[in-house]
Amino acid sequence: MRLQRLTGPEQDKIVGEYRDIMAVILDLIDILEKPERINQIIADELTAIKAQFGDPRRSEIEPFGGDINIEDLITPQDMVVTISHSGYIKAQPIDDYRSQRRGGRGKLAAATKDDDFIDTLFVANTHDYVLCFSSLGRCHWIKVYDLPQGGRNSRGKPIVNVLQLAEGEKINALLPVKEFREDQFIFMCTANGTVKKTPLVDFSRPRSVSIIAVNPDDDDKLIGVALTHGDDQIMLFSDAGKAVRFNETDVRPMGRNATGVRGMQLAEGQHVISLLVTNSEDQQVLTASDGGYGKRTRTGEFRHTSRGTQGVIAMDLTDKTGLKLVAASLVEDSDDVMLITTGGVLIRTKVAEVRETGRSARGVRLINLDEGEKLIGLEKVAEGEGDEDEIDAEAETAVDESPAADAPETDEQA
Repeated sequence: MRLQRLTGPEQDKIVGEYRDIMAVILDLIDILEKPERINQIIADELTAIKAQFGDPRRSEIEPFGGDINIEDLITPQDMVVTISHSGYIKAQPIDDYRSQRRGGRGKLAAATKDDDFIDTLFVANTHDYVLCFSSLGRCHWIKVYDLPQGGRNSRGKPIVNVLQLAEGEKINALLPVKEFREDQFIFMCTANGTVKKTPLVDFSRPRSVSIIAVNPDDDDKLIGVALTHGDDQIMLFSDAGKAVRFNETDVRPMGRNATGVRGMQLAEGQHVISLLVTNSEDQQVLTASDGGYGKRTRTGEFRHTSRGTQGVIAMDLTDKTGLKLVAASLVEDSDDVMLITTGGVLIRTKVAEVRETGRSARGVRLINLDEGEKLIGLEKVAEGEGDEDEIDAEAETAVDESPAADAPETDEQA
């Protein structure tokens, strides 16, 4: 700038521009130091954009035209679905398990914490449905391809984050269904001894929300669900050490809104703890008491009785063995079971190490309990025990072949 331009008016203009710039700098510093001013500016700008460009869209956007839906784009493939005892669920391609010779070592299906284990494992197609039955007697639908997917080293997601469950609602059984056949039924049992048989086709109309599968009373809850074929044998076990065995034909099919009929007569304070479905006299039932005792018994030892009776002795309960039966599960010699105590202790043991005895025997000690500690659960482990990240492939195959039979035994203590 030439000196001749430094007249009085020009000096005032330069000083004025300097003051304006400093005012802007101070205002910007104030904005950076006050988050509420930043939020207000963002809100004002968004409001202005909405007022200027908020007219309705004239063109309609559709992700898929015609009759195509998202399911048409899902490749059908077999998936291994695993559910852990603490409620983590996931699905992974069956190709993750390489083909091995007989007697080989299998891969671990899922990573778990020290206080968790896989108690349900089955194979289902991506387009199959999984029926999830809750303690409140409601049924939830979910497609296998909608389940959280993960590799062998992932735990999956809590099932409470996958399904819309009410407060206090717990999933007690899962049934994979490929097709809703007219010759199959869903058999249900509540803690108060009410049983109900509903045709599978009554659940063939999936909804986005859950539906009523059985209407338990306020002081009752659903404890077991099984898929039956109309001529199976039903076994109910109570915490009093009794068991009733009757033909499935003793219960007529009824609709979803029906209450059900009496399956087992219980004394005051007693509850049904397990629902088992069998069609063989040579299968074995593993029972356990809260005192840490257990035994294996052939199903043929339990004589047929009428529905609604007290049943026969399943285990002789004494002060030494414990006064309550806490678990009953169909097992094989090659299975492993997990014992769970009130002290939070988990012990894994082989079924073959439990002696086979008669129906009214006391059994043998399964676990040594501390003073005041009790056994509260026994769950069949869906994976065989292996070295580090390996499992017994044959044990895994055995579970895969009978997913429906294992499903109702996942939450016998609920």
